[in-house]
Amino acid sequence: MKLSRIAAFSSSLLLGAVLALTGAGQAQASDTALALDYVALGDSYSSGVGAGSYESGSGNCKRSSRAFPRLWAASHSPSSFAFTACSGARTGDVTAGQLSPLSSATDLVSITIGGNDAGFADVMTTCVLQSESTCINRINQAKSYVDSTLPGKLDSVYSAIRSKAPAAQVVVLGYPRFYKLSGSCAAGLSENERAAINGAADYLNAATAKRAADHGYDFADVTPAFTGHEICSGSAWLHSVNWLNIGESYHPTASGQSGGYLSVFTSHA
Repeated sequence: MKLSRIAAFSSSLLLGAVLALTGAGQAQASDTALALDYVALGDSYSSGVGAGSYESGSGNCKRSSRAFPRLWAASHSPSSFAFTACSGARTGDVTAGQLSPLSSATDLVSITIGGNDAGFADVMTTCVLQSESTCINRINQAKSYVDSTLPGKLDSVYSAIRSKAPAAQVVVLGYPRFYKLSGSCAAGLSENERAAINGAADYLNAATAKRAADHGYDFADVTPAFTGHEICSGSAWLHSVNWLNIGESYHPTASGQSGGYLSVFTSHA
């Protein structure tokens, strides 16, 4: 019996050495590490509006095969993947209709949320169609909402996620700045309007990061990844206003999903 144990131990050492030399041990460890259950929640920035290639079964949610959750799942092959993010979603839509895939077995959750609650679609409509002063006033209203109301709504979503998926790593992704200031755009919004819109994105991100941190969640800032790829940069990863497809305006392109959101999410997941 003693010799058998020694032989078995020696064999295990030899196997371990061979695996280390061939890299098989690393591959096996990697496979084990990626055997996780991933759920992607949120609004149009997660569903992939603006990236095209929308999945027929997703209807008005406009989930794209080029959205960062799909791309991450395709390259990492998690044990399970649920994609419930939906265009136009607000915090209440997430809690009411997106959380069913979450469970105690969920390992990883991604979410973008808050922009629709704060009224950013209306902000952009106002700024494009009305005067500079009206635009700035509407931005200030949105910032006031971010101060007074949005934190409680984010708390509700984040608490609901934790209740259903107590062991999950939750990555909360922010929103990019829309404009490169002093950039290549010869027409459109004024420089003051563009600066104010960028400032409002920063304002929303700061509030979101604070609420995420208070819940023990990881905030992933996409602003650095989009720097140099804003509207007016000459290499934009965001759609400007598109009168032929208004819903895609001010959303990431396919390059914005892969080069921006996917790269940032991958670094946090």
